[in-house]
Amino acid sequence: MNYEEALSYIHDKEKFGSNLRLDTIRKLLELLGNPHIGLKYIHIAGTNGKGSTASYIATMLKEAGYKVGLFTSPYLERFNERISINGVDIPDERLAEITKRIKDKIEIMLKEGYAHPTTFEIITSIGFVFFKEENVDYVVLEVGLGGRLDATNVIEEALMSVITTIDYDHMDVLGDSLEKIAYEKAGIIKKKALVLSYPQQKEAIEVIKKVCKEKEAELTICPMENVNIVELNEFGGIFHYHFNSFLLRKLEISLIGEHQVYNAALAVTAILLLKEKGLVNINDEQIRAGLKNTRWKARLEVLSRKPLFVIDGAHNIQGIKTLVNNLKRFKYNRLILGTSILKDKDVEEMIKYLAPLADEIVITEANIYRRMEAEDLEKVINKYNKNTHVEKDIKEAIDKAYALANEDDLILFVGSLYLIGDVRRLHTENY
Repeated sequence: MNYEEALSYIHDKEKFGSNLRLDTIRKLLELLGNPHIGLKYIHIAGTNGKGSTASYIATMLKEAGYKVGLFTSPYLERFNERISINGVDIPDERLAEITKRIKDKIEIMLKEGYAHPTTFEIITSIGFVFFKEENVDYVVLEVGLGGRLDATNVIEEALMSVITTIDYDHMDVLGDSLEKIAYEKAGIIKKKALVLSYPQQKEAIEVIKKVCKEKEAELTICPMENVNIVELNEFGGIFHYHFNSFLLRKLEISLIGEHQVYNAALAVTAILLLKEKGLVNINDEQIRAGLKNTRWKARLEVLSRKPLFVIDGAHNIQGIKTLVNNLKRFKYNRLILGTSILKDKDVEEMIKYLAPLADEIVITEANIYRRMEAEDLEKVINKYNKNTHVEKDIKEAIDKAYALANEDDLILFVGSLYLIGDVRRLHTENY
């Protein structure tokens, strides 16, 4: 099996949908020799901020000299991004070789009457095998969907469970209330383990507290009141932070936006808690270097200037609100918005926040069957802004945005990670 055949095999399993139960992946991992057992995990769930927080934690640990596996989803430009060690993606040949082994084990499972693993279960298993065989010191493990029944939650132990902001998303799967969604996210909490949570809305934090009590877990709510932001600009931010006996002044991040300061504070708190417990050995300078060196694609990412060309992966209400709040970090005259939104999202609510800010809007279509047709999206947008242009081809949408923009304008593409991945790739290749 070569790399292309491996990807084809993995993505062909999309027809098996999602499987919110753990018995299938348990059996697959058992046949693979239980590679997930014995690794040291920092497990991360939440609605927004998971990827950035995971990347901050992984980069700080890397700066401390550790070998760190990072598992995230989805990918933006290339599948291998989902599974990396110290910032280097899994090599094509290793991905193909491990996928072949997994395919052989799945054939055994099917003969024994087990359900076929889903795409995400296969990808998660590839990650576990790779990290085990590469003998990593830590795995920073991002949940795919929810937490309680997510394939990553097959792990039985974790050094720490981290819960980022919780808000409404995937309500068809996770539930229609914050309490139900929080219950699914809190499912990653392990018995007598360390738990770190972002300060949540009351309904969500009460659920987390209850689960921690039931599992005798030690809960810390990140003290965001101890964050003192010194500066925010279009290149990142600087902040002071103190936690327990630790005082860190003028911490610098390269990710843009106020929310990234708070994601960084959450990540720093995770590291400091692990340090307090003697679970990691890291000093202040390594923490500083880790924060400053963290990069995370498509989070208010500037691809070029004059005109400013920015992409952002916001794809739910909380993400859009955060994006809108942080647009003021940029200096620009007019806003040229490029967008495509998936039809299973709260489209109108997202458009209500975005459309009135734009001077011109270019509507395109993400390369995924769940996309909203451009003409249908235009009808929604026209309720709030009639300066619209439809370019279904993403490359032509980028060209149109550039044609509409002057040198001191801001071009912003947002609405779906599937869109943003293609925009980033096309922009890199062509502009």
